[in-house]
Amino acid sequence: MHRTQSQRGFTLLEMLLVIMLLALLLGGAYGGISAAVRGMRSGEAAIERVDKVRTVQEFLRHQISRTLPFPYAQTQTTREIFHGDDKFMRFVAPMPGYLSHGGAYVQTLQLASGENGLQLVFTSTLLNGFSTDKSGSGQVSTVVLLDHLRDGKFSYRGLDPQHQLTNWSDDWPDPSATPLMVNIDLTLAAGGQIDWPTLSIPLMMDSSAQRGVGAAGLRQ
Repeated sequence: MHRTQSQRGFTLLEMLLVIMLLALLLGGAYGGISAAVRGMRSGEAAIERVDKVRTVQEFLRHQISRTLPFPYAQTQTTREIFHGDDKFMRFVAPMPGYLSHGGAYVQTLQLASGENGLQLVFTSTLLNGFSTDKSGSGQVSTVVLLDHLRDGKFSYRGLDPQHQLTNWSDDWPDPSATPLMVNIDLTLAAGGQIDWPTLSIPLMMDSSAQRGVGAAGLRQ
């Protein structure tokens, strides 16, 4: 008995179609994986940014609230214990224990221009030996707390001569006194999908510390 078995192979066209289908499937799978990886990295970056903003706010709240009425500069007519305008402030406060070498520190916050917008820059140096004309004998530590800022300003609130709470002012007029509150308002760069929460910091000082604004007063 003879058995006939027909055998048929794949044509070249069919092989090309199969290869094209496989390439399309692999390309789609790769695109999906790449999108997922990008989304994961973007989410991680956003979480890191949120954590950084929260950490910076806690650090600023801790430092500014503990401002001390210690003069870092003195002339025949005035003692300077606090300087503040819309882009710069200087004050004296203790540093956290893990960053401190003992004693009070002269600390500054500044909104300075950087390569990608504004930067929030923090400096600290020991009060002992500090000079406004030079760094003094102490070592100045400089840290960029935040970058990629689109805008920002500092403002201050104190008491008027009638001991009433003033409106917020972009300039603190009396360097021999401290404000009651400091506000830091920042706008993060577009695209970050993160907002800077309102940060208004009351100063924790004893009742003997100067808190009025003197004869100069504050803008209403």
